[in-house]
Amino acid sequence: MRSLHSLDRLDVIFDDEHLVADAGLVLPATLAQHLELRELIDDSVDLGDAPGRANVGRKAMTLIHSALAGGDCIDDADALRAGDTEAVLGHGVLAPSTLGTFVRSFTWGHCRQLDRASGDLLARAWAAGAGPGGEPVTIDVDSTICETYGLAKQGGVFGHTKVRGYHPLLAVVAGTGDVVHTRLRGGNANSGRGGGGFLTETFNRIRAAGATGPVTLRADSGFYARRVVDACRRADVRFSITVKLSPPLRQVIADIADDAWRAIPYFLDGADVAETTYRPFAKTQPELRLIVRRVRPTPGTQLALFVEFSYHAFITDRTGPTLTLEADHRRHADIENTIRDLKYGVGLNHLPSGRFGANAAWLGLNVIAHNLSRWVGRIGLDEALITHKTLRRRYLQLPGRLTSSGRRQTLHLPQRWPWHEPFLNALANLRAVVLVT
Repeated sequence: MRSLHSLDRLDVIFDDEHLVADAGLVLPATLAQHLELRELIDDSVDLGDAPGRANVGRKAMTLIHSALAGGDCIDDADALRAGDTEAVLGHGVLAPSTLGTFVRSFTWGHCRQLDRASGDLLARAWAAGAGPGGEPVTIDVDSTICETYGLAKQGGVFGHTKVRGYHPLLAVVAGTGDVVHTRLRGGNANSGRGGGGFLTETFNRIRAAGATGPVTLRADSGFYARRVVDACRRADVRFSITVKLSPPLRQVIADIADDAWRAIPYFLDGADVAETTYRPFAKTQPELRLIVRRVRPTPGTQLALFVEFSYHAFITDRTGPTLTLEADHRRHADIENTIRDLKYGVGLNHLPSGRFGANAAWLGLNVIAHNLSRWVGRIGLDEALITHKTLRRRYLQLPGRLTSSGRRQTLHLPQRWPWHEPFLNALANLRAVVLVT
């Protein structure tokens, strides 16, 4: 006998013009409105005579809000046109075909304009309470591979990882996940060669945004280059950079006395640290501290058949105990959490166009979306590191319904929503944000 509660007896119809998909987007939309993000993009990005030149701010905001809602391709923005959703966004929503024309209108120069707008937005958000002020700031810099499919991708080539794609640079504030600078590059780009200019822009940007305290750079061996160290010295930034294990360096490590090694807390047994000095790049360069960690390979592994220890070394001009600096340098790996959030929280797991400029614009817009979510968490929810997945599940992907009465609209959300109190507190906090000019 068929149950009276059978889902076959449930009628389904799409007929309500007042329903709102992803009603929680009102949180980042409120912050964006108080920071005047749409106006900032309108003032900063001039596409000239390109077909997508009109309504630059609205188109950019549509893609930013689509990324926050989980969209990872241009067509996904169509979901924001459902029902009365655009009423909680503060702007009109453009069709995917229009958005595709928009991003394909970007040249490298236009992407630099968007990048400048992203820097100005960083300054506004930090002045509104999301910034470090006079506290110390650590910048983690890294590159990643954004894999692409198909051959019609300008700049998308096989890199050192043997994966076809792009190789963007990322500069991230440790502890907050703010992406303060990005640059899209071809898949075979060398991080160290282009890293000096990128870092100079990064340091200038965070200083202009209001970071007045001491700054430290952490980087892996891809940034082991004289230009990177020179950029840090010019900006009075301390650094710790992983060193490539060349034959001369291996000899320096081999010369470390046995009694110089000290045990360190590590996830594997048999990890030690020692310190010596090293002159990188050229004989004319000053000597730097070289801190080396050695780890015994896991018994039974292939590595254990060939070596007694694996070595990981970095140069630094920082002061402090060896153990403290070694532990801090290891925390550079936390940047992978931000990269994961960019790829699987917003839309950077997919670069949608065959044109390099369009993909660079996509990167810039998704970074803005990422930062908005970070600031919603920090300013609104008082949570320094809430992931995109958690933010979306608890606060953004809410069904809603709009009603009007007495010239005022009300957004109705589900009863008994487990996180309704922090949602309302966040909305009140974000509405109190004042743009500092």
